[in-house]
Amino acid sequence: MTPLRLLAAVTASPRLLGARPRTPAAPVRVPPVSLSGAGGTAPAPDRPGPRARLRAWAELLRVSALFTVPGDALAGAAAAGLRPGRGTALAVGASLCLYEAGMALNDWADREEDGVDRPHRPIPSGRVAPGAALAAAGTLTAAGLALAARAGRPALAVASGLAATVWAYDLHLKHTRLGPAAMAAARTLDLLLGATATAATTATAVTTATASASAPAAAARPARVRAPAAALPSALALGAHTYAVTAVSRHETQGGSTTAPLAALAGVAALGTAVLRGRPAPWEPPCPHAAAGGLLLTAFTGAYLRTSATPLLHATLNPSPPLTQRAVGGGIRAMIPLQAALAARAGSPLNGLAVMGLVPLARALARKVSPT
Repeated sequence: MTPLRLLAAVTASPRLLGARPRTPAAPVRVPPVSLSGAGGTAPAPDRPGPRARLRAWAELLRVSALFTVPGDALAGAAAAGLRPGRGTALAVGASLCLYEAGMALNDWADREEDGVDRPHRPIPSGRVAPGAALAAAGTLTAAGLALAARAGRPALAVASGLAATVWAYDLHLKHTRLGPAAMAAARTLDLLLGATATAATTATAVTTATASASAPAAAARPARVRAPAAALPSALALGAHTYAVTAVSRHETQGGSTTAPLAALAGVAALGTAVLRGRPAPWEPPCPHAAAGGLLLTAFTGAYLRTSATPLLHATLNPSPPLTQRAVGGGIRAMIPLQAALAARAGSPLNGLAVMGLVPLARALARKVSPT
């Protein structure tokens, strides 16, 4: 063997150099990577936990605004000269269901618009499916009508009008000039629902008690129940406030409107003055604590003006989207002291105190979930 061939053989043989032969490494498996438009298998997205899903639905339904609803029924019962009872509770349940149905339907109808202006909302962000929101709206509407039906046919008729108004507003009227009027009509009907349901169940209870009682006992009972139409002035007052807040809310994403918050500010001031100057209806029994009732009426009205007027003034001076949204949120929260003031004005300060007890709850929840 020539020296060149011997050198080549030594170099090619690891054993001749004193080294161990290398063992071929096991093949490494690389998981497929998903590239947009390049095929591959995409990793399954992490499903949100129960807490995340609960928060998404809380945002969709705007649960912090729920506390503005029970006061409608209580103020309606007070305006009709009636004590809260079974019908009032049914009206509260029906109102809550129909209110939440409107919230779910609102986001379903605005899903494309929210995708541009509010991509963080539950539907455009993908946290709530559009079909689930629409199904929730239908289910809640049916539940609200079922609860109203248990209070009697008159309550069902009012609730049906309320449900039709809610669906018409969310699906079409909100983007027209009739939007604020439709929302005001919904709140007006909601207060009348409380008066109607309370009156219907009270009338049934009085009739049953009169039929089973002795003649002297029956004579001591009230001869008739006041018509729910007596609550119309209070309902119109609440509707006027709702109209003003809705008119401002039409500019909360872009801002730039000074006219809407200024007009709402004037309307709130006029409404507060009217509530303070108003007197209970002539048929209203005198309040056993008239002085305390007057003080509560003043306090409730002051709370209403402070809650709604201050953010409206800020939005008038600087109509930016954040301040406009804050004015809308203040207007929503101001419904609670307004309902309390209307109840006290009707001679039921205890109903007003019960309504005002919802303010701390609404304020605490509003820090976690926006009412707008």
